[in-house]
Amino acid sequence: MRYLTAGESHGKALIGIMDGCPANLEITEEYINYQLKRRQQGFGRGERMKIESDQVQILSGVRNKLTLGSPIALMIENKDYKNWQDIMSAGECDTTQRVVTTARPAHADLAGALKYNQKDARNILERASARETAIRVALGAIARKFLEELGVKIYSHTVMIGGIYSDYFPKDIKELEKADSDPVRCLDPAKSQLMIQKIQQAKQEGDTLGGEVQVIASKMAWGYGSHAQYDQKLDARIMADIASVQSVKSVSIGLGARYGQISGLEAHDQIGFKDDQFFRYTNNSGGIDGGISTGEDIVINVTLKPIPTTMRGLKTVDLLTHKECISQKERSDVCAVAAAGVVCENVLALTLMQVLLDTLGGDHMDEVKQRWLQKQATVF
Repeated sequence: MRYLTAGESHGKALIGIMDGCPANLEITEEYINYQLKRRQQGFGRGERMKIESDQVQILSGVRNKLTLGSPIALMIENKDYKNWQDIMSAGECDTTQRVVTTARPAHADLAGALKYNQKDARNILERASARETAIRVALGAIARKFLEELGVKIYSHTVMIGGIYSDYFPKDIKELEKADSDPVRCLDPAKSQLMIQKIQQAKQEGDTLGGEVQVIASKMAWGYGSHAQYDQKLDARIMADIASVQSVKSVSIGLGARYGQISGLEAHDQIGFKDDQFFRYTNNSGGIDGGISTGEDIVINVTLKPIPTTMRGLKTVDLLTHKECISQKERSDVCAVAAAGVVCENVLALTLMQVLLDTLGGDHMDEVKQRWLQKQATVF
């Protein structure tokens, strides 16, 4: 399975194409829209969330709620395009308006303008924007449905915002299901309130905040990914794909950086055998050993930098005059950590779908399910 996305933040629409999805997977626009709605929630989001209420259109590859095995095309219209069409049209338009020459630190503005020889950083920021994650969430919803058919479910919760850290780890899946009911998707109510206060303070100061989310794939079977080549390792593929999400600066699996602080006797998951299956007594590895899934939950921690667009602005240099100035303001969130958890869930779903199909193949869902069960039942 492979996928592509296209579209600019203030263009007509976002487009996604998925090629290689097996036939007879049930999928509806309503199912995808639920994930899009989750992405738009969270305390600290910007004014655009009041403008856009994302709704997907399935353009191809699905008939009577079932995938056909042919490429699936999705579209999300940008409702704000009506206010930008004179500036963002693919045809002749006014490129003298809303010009951005004051590159924002930590954004793609300067690096992209230099690379692509653009004097207006708008030609970079429109695509670099996290608006692109909307269509990835839509595509990820298809992958999510695919995984659910096999019993694999994906969750996330907020671990930290602006230095306010929650060390609470959910006892079971039912607790993870409650994350969406919290304004910042934190499972610790007391820490959630402190996070909200921190976001309010940042907004008053014209600042932005980053944080950390934890993403968990539950009921993932053993034997997916490979030790044989660097680009087949499951952990490498997961980390690369999640690192591609806007604002993500670090991705770790299992204990992550803590591995460097403890000994092997303490760190490594001891192995047992029960009910004709191997298992680990602990899950410090986060469900992956040697690039291969172990059958334990896959646990990923993701750190996001503060959003680059700050209302107070930062010192920068004008692209044309080369004179020092203050970075330009664009409509932006104060904190999007809660939404990032949802985005990372759906990006993880895409990665796992690809990895599963690499191993199982299958032209239709009955074939995929049969091979999934056969593989799980094979223990020497």
